[in-house]
Amino acid sequence: MTGSTAASFTADDYRARMERAARTAAEAGLAGLLVAPGPDLVWLTGYTPPAVTERLTLLVLAAGQDPVLVVPALEAPDAQKAAGAPALTLRDWTDGKDPYAATAALLDASSRFGISDNAWALHLLALQQAVPGSSYTSLTEALPMLRAVKDAAELELMTAAGAAADATFEEIRNVPFAGRREAEVAADLDRLLRRYGHEQVDFTIVASGPNGANPHHEAGDRVIERGDMVVLDFGGLKDGYGSDTSRTVHVGEPTDEERRVHDTVREAQEAGFRAVRPGAACQDVDRAARAVIADAGYGEYFIHRTGHGIGVTTHEPPYMIEGEERPLVPGMCFSVEPGIYLPGRFGVRIEDIVTVTEDGGRRLNTTSRELVIVE
Repeated sequence: MTGSTAASFTADDYRARMERAARTAAEAGLAGLLVAPGPDLVWLTGYTPPAVTERLTLLVLAAGQDPVLVVPALEAPDAQKAAGAPALTLRDWTDGKDPYAATAALLDASSRFGISDNAWALHLLALQQAVPGSSYTSLTEALPMLRAVKDAAELELMTAAGAAADATFEEIRNVPFAGRREAEVAADLDRLLRRYGHEQVDFTIVASGPNGANPHHEAGDRVIERGDMVVLDFGGLKDGYGSDTSRTVHVGEPTDEERRVHDTVREAQEAGFRAVRPGAACQDVDRAARAVIADAGYGEYFIHRTGHGIGVTTHEPPYMIEGEERPLVPGMCFSVEPGIYLPGRFGVRIEDIVTVTEDGGRRLNTTSRELVIVE
C-alpha cells in the first residue's frame, strides 16, 4: 500500500496531523519527533516506502518548523506521490553520502526527541553520534495517545473494516467445521477477509477444543470434532484501518456447562461495553467485565486484559487494563474482549471493536454474540 492509507485523506489532513504531533511533542517537553517507516509515518504522511531497507528514511517534526522527510534519492519519486507530500519538504540523499549528517542539521544539539518504537538501532545509534548530547524516548512512551482519537473520516473507515469482519463471520459460520483441520478454517477466514476488502490479514485464530484455552493459539493440524468449542479471532487492515473480532462457536449441541461459560463471557462483554463513556477510565472497562467473570467463579481463568486500541494497526494504545487511569475520549476505538480459558478443556472469547461517542459507546461489530451452533 505505497502512497496513502486511503483516498479520503488529503494533504491538508496530513498537514494537520503533523502540526498536531509537533505541538503535542513540544507540550511533552520534546524538541521534536523522528518518525521511521511504519504505522506512524503512514498516519502522519500517507507514505509507505516501497521496501524497508538499511537506507535511512526519517520524518523530522518540530514545532515552528516545516516537516522534513529525509529519504534515499532512489525512493524520492515514490515519496513525492504520497498524499501528504505537499505538506512537507523532501530532503533526499544519495548512496555514498552521510544521511545522518544531513539529518543532524535539522536537530537541535543537547535536546530530547521522541522516536518511533520501530526505528532501527543502526539509525538511532548513528544519530546519537551525529548529534552529541541528544537523547531519545520511544514515541509510544512519550505520546501514547497520538493516534488514539479518530476523526470522522477515520471512524468511517473503522466502521467499514468492522462491517467487513462481520460479513466474514456470517459466512464462516456456514462452512463445515467437523472433520476439518483448524488451518483449513483459518484459510477460509483469510480468503473471506480479503474478499470483503482487507488488503492485509493480521491473524486468523481458530482454536478448537482444548486449544481454545490458549488465547493466542496458532491454527494447526488438529481436526475439529463434534462437541468442540471453537474460538474464532480474526482481523487485519481494510483501506489502512483495522478490524478485530472474536466469536466462539460450538460444533453440535453444547453441554449445560459450555452454555453457562459462554453466557458468562457474553454478560461480561456486555458489562464492559456498558462501562464505555467519555471521562471513564480505561480500567473501568476492564473492571466491569472482570467483575462478571469473577462473580461467576471463573476469575482465575480470565488471563488477559479486556481490550486494546486499534487504528492503523490492530493493536495499539489505549489498553483496557487495571492501572490504566487514562480517561476515555470520544473518537477512541478499542476492543472489548473478555474470555474464560479452562486448561485442557475449552475456551470462550467474545470481542467487539467499540468507539467512544459523546454519551457512551458504539459497537463496530454487530454480529450475534449468542452461542452459534455450527456443523
